[in-house]
Amino acid sequence: MKIEWSISEKELLQQIGNCAAQVGVQAYVVGGFVRDKLLQGKSKDMDIMCLGSGIQLAETVKATCFPHAFLTVYKNFGTALLKTSDFEIEFVGARKESYRTDSRKPIVEEGTLKDDLSRRDFTINALAVAINPNQFGEFIDLFNGVSDLENKIIRTPLEPSTTFSDDPLRMLRAVRFATRLHFKIDPETFEAIRKNAHRIAIISQERITDELNKIIATVQPSKGFKWLDESGLLQLIFPEFVKLKGAEYIDGRGHKDNFYHTLQVLDNICTSTNDLWLRWAAILHDIAKPATKRYDPAIGWTFHGHEVVGARMVNQLFKRLKLPLDEKLRFVQKMVFLHLRPISLTKDNITDSAIRRLLFEAGEHVEDLMLLCEADITSKNRQKVIRYLENFELVKSRMKAVEEKDHLRNWQPPVSGELIMSTFGIPPSKVVGLIKDEIREQILDGKIGNTPEEAIALMHQLGQLHGLNPVLKNH
Repeated sequence: MKIEWSISEKELLQQIGNCAAQVGVQAYVVGGFVRDKLLQGKSKDMDIMCLGSGIQLAETVKATCFPHAFLTVYKNFGTALLKTSDFEIEFVGARKESYRTDSRKPIVEEGTLKDDLSRRDFTINALAVAINPNQFGEFIDLFNGVSDLENKIIRTPLEPSTTFSDDPLRMLRAVRFATRLHFKIDPETFEAIRKNAHRIAIISQERITDELNKIIATVQPSKGFKWLDESGLLQLIFPEFVKLKGAEYIDGRGHKDNFYHTLQVLDNICTSTNDLWLRWAAILHDIAKPATKRYDPAIGWTFHGHEVVGARMVNQLFKRLKLPLDEKLRFVQKMVFLHLRPISLTKDNITDSAIRRLLFEAGEHVEDLMLLCEADITSKNRQKVIRYLENFELVKSRMKAVEEKDHLRNWQPPVSGELIMSTFGIPPSKVVGLIKDEIREQILDGKIGNTPEEAIALMHQLGQLHGLNPVLKNH
């Protein structure tokens, strides 16, 4: 097989190959870069493997071809990373690895080309192309990786239990690659994932979450979550999500399976946004339903307050999953907390006041919230979905009209606590908060306009009610 390189790729690989010949080693471009070229994909990440010192080759390439490029050497791992203007190139010497059963830290020794390719995770990533001048372009496929690419199969080069026991993170990578590339997982390989799922316990949470995020970032992440569930991995890495599974019935009355509903919401929102955190909001929007589920003989199943409990759970989950505890956490919390509100606005006789309050609370994220709520409309009844979406368009029109009139998005109170204190000559106190809150409530209720003039006039009225007198200014 022959790969069609771009001009820049061929020039770069020839330069590296010449350097490899200069230091007396055989060199190959391997792994994902080769895979993506065969899939007509593009990649800026290139892996170079040589039969010798990868660090020495990297240093020679930098000195000879890219004197101004940035080179990072990882002596403990025997690797080096060279960043050029167009590529990030990782260099490593061929190696073979052996593992103890209680650790995923390998015992590493120098190896042959076959040793190195056989230790890789999947056949589609165990492809290599020679780049030395005397064999440039020679294709190496020891494990039928090209066939697996053509048949869209994820399979391990060695016996799969050996591959997954050696590095359990590869089980998540199998799911991630299958989801991203729209491949299937070879049955023997998938059975090995089931048998070795418990080994995921020795992998750090950061690495697990990184793979989970990559699955969530795919076009149709529900496929990945179903594989994670069927393999037993999901119960180990995200048990709260598994608790959503199942529909319970009492007196012939049941509720929907919130696990599959959530996966549908996730896929729905992926058609509208690539935002990872909005996708996480879709995953977590109903996460508290198992904790809040109750059966009322009069009305059936209820999940009262699941949005409030869910927002609290977001904080716990982000901490455990080692997700960022910053504005991204607060964004997901806000989305979970507010996700029922726009739906309630589709009912008749909704007041401008209710719309103002939603605009005020959602702030700059109101469009994100509406995307989440539209994605949350799932039903096998297509007419029901169409009706809900039409109602949503009416709500959007109402929201736009109110926003244009009242300017409540990213709302800042027209009257600050500092202005209240300086006007009445009082220190920080409970009454300052009471006056601020009342001004806000009257603006949201539409009793006064969202203007400094009306807000200050109301501040003086409220001050009088609390026995406060304006301080006379000396001129």
